[in-house]
Amino acid sequence: MRIWLRSYRPRIAGKSPPPIWLQLLLTELTVPVLAASDLPPGADAASQVLPRRRPRVLFINRSYWPDVEATGQLLTELCEDLADEFDVTVLCGQPRTVVEDVPAEANGFVEWHGVRIRRVRHTQFDKASFWGRLANMLTFQFAAAWSAIMAPRAEVVVVETDPPLLCLLGRLLQFVWRTRLVCYLQDIYPDIAVALGKLRPGVLTSLLRRMFFRIYRCSDAVIVLSRDMRDLLTEFGVSAKQIAVIPNWIDTREIYPIKQNNRFRYEHGWDAAGGDHKFVVMYSGNMGLSQRLDQVLDVAEQLKDCPEIVFALVGDGADRRQLERLAAEKRLTNVRFLDYQPRTRLAESLSAADLHLVILRPEITQLLMPSKLYGVLASGTPALVLADPTSELARIVSENNLGSVIDPRGVTKEVTAACAAAIGRYASARTTTADAGRRGREYAVRHCDRTASVGAMRKTLQRQCAVAGLISSP
Repeated sequence: MRIWLRSYRPRIAGKSPPPIWLQLLLTELTVPVLAASDLPPGADAASQVLPRRRPRVLFINRSYWPDVEATGQLLTELCEDLADEFDVTVLCGQPRTVVEDVPAEANGFVEWHGVRIRRVRHTQFDKASFWGRLANMLTFQFAAAWSAIMAPRAEVVVVETDPPLLCLLGRLLQFVWRTRLVCYLQDIYPDIAVALGKLRPGVLTSLLRRMFFRIYRCSDAVIVLSRDMRDLLTEFGVSAKQIAVIPNWIDTREIYPIKQNNRFRYEHGWDAAGGDHKFVVMYSGNMGLSQRLDQVLDVAEQLKDCPEIVFALVGDGADRRQLERLAAEKRLTNVRFLDYQPRTRLAESLSAADLHLVILRPEITQLLMPSKLYGVLASGTPALVLADPTSELARIVSENNLGSVIDPRGVTKEVTAACAAAIGRYASARTTTADAGRRGREYAVRHCDRTASVGAMRKTLQRQCAVAGLISSP
């Protein structure tokens, strides 16, 4: 078989490349042969150790480049950075939100920045519909399963949580391929779905929870984003030795403060030539169930008589249209809705804010960690955090004096009033606000940069490859 494959290579030279499956087969099965003329003087062929191929790692997640959703952008950066050491393939779905004119095949293989991308087709119904989201999730799950099973074996499989059922596919591949399985949890399911009211507690959710946590316990490694998430997993039987806490990150070379002559502010009328500088309170990211952005509109309503303060909600999500209707009903002229911004303008858009809102509902404190905080800090902007004061998110901000924390568990009117008062204080003390932003930038460079988290992920994969006998222990 291998002799035939070696003899096949000259036949395809100079012609159109063979199908991708054949390219992979050739890479896997052909054996390099050293001619005597290639050997150093005095050396024999038996003494020559040929370099081993790079370990194959398969990442599975619906969102990937050129999708601008946070998980897709982070996974893109991670895979591109790992491609120098590993043979990285990403099995992904259709981009949901694309803001740049980039080539992206709707189906099939493509290589981008050293990463082999296998994109599958699936439904793309509106996220605002429960049945639409369910159809999107299931069709991607089945398409990804078929594609993964038919693909060449990977030594390490990394499954994320978009959609949450991917851990089932990972467990199947672990069993069939005898591969190493890493569960990379951006959220903890089904707990977060229950907490947000997407699923009702009952037999189905109990079954899913037992099944998911059993898979986590059977996996070779579990990666979570915060100590809060780690504590929940260990409480329910996942070994602490399996868990690695690797926070999400921000590339501080790409996201940096642009506080002077910010084009984004000029374009939206927040800085005028005559010196009229608005105080911009921004929320940037997904507008979904976990954010409770209706409360932000209540705060904006309290401050609508302060013409120097404007609210900018940047992004998209299942709740955006409902929020736009609510803002129209309240006649909130101080609220602007803007679309996701291209990555090339992210530093400008994040820096355009004087204060960023970061929201984490208390009931999901142990179930996710908002990565938007790192971009906020990297842009040199303080954060107003609505979260449980004991959460890791809140402690980062309060212990390092990077903004303010408000506990959202009180009476709604009191929480709204506290938010409005905090925004008013920041708006009237802009020097203090700028100082907090500078501290945030320093913190991001030291603790939230891309290189640190990617390095930790690299070590995790190296350990898995070492256990599989593919490389020496890191």
